[in-house]
Amino acid sequence: MKKIVALLLVVFSFNCKSKKEYNFTSVFEKSNGIETATYFETIEFYKNLAAVYPTISIDSIGITDAGKPLHIITYNKDGVFKFSEIRKNKNILLINNGIHPGESDGIDATMLLYRDLAEGKIETPKNTALVTIPIYNIGGSLNRNSTTRTNQNGPKAYGFRGNARNFDLNRDFIKSDTKNAKTFAQIFHLVKPDVFIDNHVSNGADYQYTLTHLFTQHNKLGGDLGHYLHTKMMPNLEQKLAEKKWDITPYVNVYNKTPDNGFSQFFDSPRYSTGYTTLFNTLGMMVETHMLKPYKQRVYGTYELMKSMIEIIENDGETIKKLRVEAYNKLMAQKTYPLHWEIDTTKNSQLKFKGYEGEMITSEITGKNRLKYNRNRPFEKTVNYQNYFKPTTEITVPKAYIIPQGWYNIIELLKLNNTEITKLKKDSTLVVQSYKIEDYESRKTPYEGHYLHFNTSVSTTKQTITFKKGDYLVKTDQPNYRYIIETLEPQASDSFFNWNFFDTILQQKEGFSAYVWEDKALELLKSNAELKIKFETKKVKDSLFKNNWYQQLNWLHKHSENYEKAHLQYPVYRVLN
Repeated sequence: MKKIVALLLVVFSFNCKSKKEYNFTSVFEKSNGIETATYFETIEFYKNLAAVYPTISIDSIGITDAGKPLHIITYNKDGVFKFSEIRKNKNILLINNGIHPGESDGIDATMLLYRDLAEGKIETPKNTALVTIPIYNIGGSLNRNSTTRTNQNGPKAYGFRGNARNFDLNRDFIKSDTKNAKTFAQIFHLVKPDVFIDNHVSNGADYQYTLTHLFTQHNKLGGDLGHYLHTKMMPNLEQKLAEKKWDITPYVNVYNKTPDNGFSQFFDSPRYSTGYTTLFNTLGMMVETHMLKPYKQRVYGTYELMKSMIEIIENDGETIKKLRVEAYNKLMAQKTYPLHWEIDTTKNSQLKFKGYEGEMITSEITGKNRLKYNRNRPFEKTVNYQNYFKPTTEITVPKAYIIPQGWYNIIELLKLNNTEITKLKKDSTLVVQSYKIEDYESRKTPYEGHYLHFNTSVSTTKQTITFKKGDYLVKTDQPNYRYIIETLEPQASDSFFNWNFFDTILQQKEGFSAYVWEDKALELLKSNAELKIKFETKKVKDSLFKNNWYQQLNWLHKHSENYEKAHLQYPVYRVLN
């Protein structure tokens, strides 16, 4: 009995380490705001916090391209860390840090935030739980240097933008080429956050602000949820920070020009973190501190912004939950869905913008004009901010999509994102809408491992097709409504088609030998008077066609029964009824 008691005392003492055993002064603070913690120092900091404070939990999930798992750190004053339980009576804020590890402000700011919450130095949120990914781009964080952030004012050393495979992870959310993105999806659907913050650093121009915000585009989010984001959450955040003497402005979306003539809102498509989280009706924003400002100032600004967002969630938590549920219900009732957007030039907002005078002067290097800001000439003036968008392309929402089982890579991505999918139990003949790819353009240079398509157009026909047992049915009447449409509709900017997942349909696998087809084509024209008229008319109207013998033979081949049906046939089918 004595041995058992002694063993229990050892276990108890091991699990209840004293705060005195740890120094929770961060690397950032020890260096007086000029250094950022390394990956290993960051994880060790959170492990120690979790060892001492029952309000904090640390867990590791999945794997990354760097061979290490992602960590999630949860703060909940109740000490409950099962997310299905937390969601019953609390809102969840998910904070992502270090997606670009050279932009390390959020890494250090979130360490301070968690410590101060645990130690009771700031007001304890009663109705909000926090989850953070302390460093998302682990490979980039381990690739530490002091030179690649050419324009940045500190910290002393930092990570690299590319991950372990040199991917920019803030272009990978929808396509999930990396293990990081796959694990993020796993975390996101486990946590199911109400609000999402991604901490960044930026410099497109010089201006007086340390802090800028980049909320997800409110028209794209849509409905009452988008209205709340635009008219309540965003101005409330700005007001709270102003009261704390932290000026903030929308992300200054300019490049190599001054912002004093106004600028437009950045449109975050689903390749970006907030564009991805919006697909699930999560209220998302990026923090973009100004990298010419001192590092210490940027970190404390990020800290104050996150504190202010917690205050907003505490106050508006019930409203946010209600609006997210209503947004889903309204989406289910929509007959159409917008795929493309453009700036609505009939509307704009006005900002009282605090900038610096800039002018074009002659470069001493190139002899050409260059932009030069003068910090001795600050100004405050009203500028136009174009933050209203309108849809330009809309589609009728189908009841479901059918995906042949051979496209297993698409099925894997859908499953990764908790999409409800049903396998056909037997061969089934259905009337479906079918897309043919009519036109598309492609980038001439590689972009994040792809030659991305754009300006995709399709033609639509109704077909009766027999699908095989084991093919997949994906209904749109489910929580992943937006995600399904944005990935499976080929015209959507970040569709799986535009990210090259269907490129094999763009190449013909069968063709013709001209010396053989010439005779068969002649027979075809003799037997089909209507086709012959179309052929001759095209020669009259199109001189290039008339003078190119191969184009003529190829056109006839494509209008014959010999032309393969798979070429340009989009292999995802729409079920309308």
